[in-house]
Amino acid sequence: MNNNNLSTKPHYPILDGLRGVAAIIVVTFHLAEPLGTGHLDILVNHGYLAVDFFFLLSGFVIGYAYDDRWNKMTVSSFLKRRVERLQPMVVLGMTLGAIGFYFTDSAIWPDIHTVPLWKMLLVMLIGYTILPIPLSMDIRGWQEMHPLNSVGWSLFFEYIASILYAIGIRKFSNTALSVLVVIAAVALAHLAITSPNGDLSGGWTLNGEHMRIGITRTMYPFFAGLLLSRVAKPTRIKHAFLWCSLLVTLILYMPRIGGADNLWMNGIYESVCIIIVFPLIVYMGASGVIDGTRERKICKFLGDISYPLYLVHYPIVYFYVAWINDNKGITFVQAWPYAVLILTGSIILAYVSLKWYDEPVRKWLKKKWG
Repeated sequence: MNNNNLSTKPHYPILDGLRGVAAIIVVTFHLAEPLGTGHLDILVNHGYLAVDFFFLLSGFVIGYAYDDRWNKMTVSSFLKRRVERLQPMVVLGMTLGAIGFYFTDSAIWPDIHTVPLWKMLLVMLIGYTILPIPLSMDIRGWQEMHPLNSVGWSLFFEYIASILYAIGIRKFSNTALSVLVVIAAVALAHLAITSPNGDLSGGWTLNGEHMRIGITRTMYPFFAGLLLSRVAKPTRIKHAFLWCSLLVTLILYMPRIGGADNLWMNGIYESVCIIIVFPLIVYMGASGVIDGTRERKICKFLGDISYPLYLVHYPIVYFYVAWINDNKGITFVQAWPYAVLILTGSIILAYVSLKWYDEPVRKWLKKKWG
């Protein structure tokens, strides 16, 4: 869900802006989630599909930035660039999660105050590596592979995709890559349509079921993005940022399709969105013409905060979830002022983290690693 400013190639500011739009919707999804009773009635019902959109953007940007550089770049140097881009915010997000965990007091996690400090610190240190923890070390009890900052699961799978790209898939011809993408699309559609929940939500637990969901959700969008970066011939589309933002918002805020009696219908909806509509949006974004200085600044701001926002918001959301749990019967009307406050605070924290931490650390790493 990130790009690396390492080239003199033309930049795609609209794609940066769309990443920020999707990141903000992720926050609203997590704020709406505890007010629902399950998969069927969450207000921001398909917000989790933003992760699949991030994977597609990542594949596209990585292909665009690196595909023609392998004659002067090694696997090691590529992975260093990925670590330089991703890990500083992972470390900060896990640290914030540990601080929040230590100060959380809620009936929704009745056993967390029996967790020894050493164990929490060990989970935090493992979290710094983005490697998943086994269920036996789940200190929160939600079966998360990163119980201090749940969203870390998608970074784990993004690393897997990046490693697969670096060690072999980058060498695939467009034909071979197309075959892989078609197989991945079939696997994704099958999972979505036959899922017991009728959706693709999942991937954050270190067990067979969630690992399958995570790999399936990663393989198609990431490598479809890579293929798109190779074969797409962008045109010039006016007002693309506006239209693409509306499409992303419409897809992620779409109410549940089919209800409890026709779960497969929602699976078809999600499959079509990821397999067809998301690549179309990325193509439109790559083809888009920026409408003036103001839109360029908006896209830059949204792109700059997108990754920090994704990594810092969930440690705050844990407190919000605890508040709703400990005050049974809270309605949307009662919760929304706090939700808006958390969203606003998360955006501010993301910007401060970017300027005071992420950019300086990445600059230091880049200098250290040359």
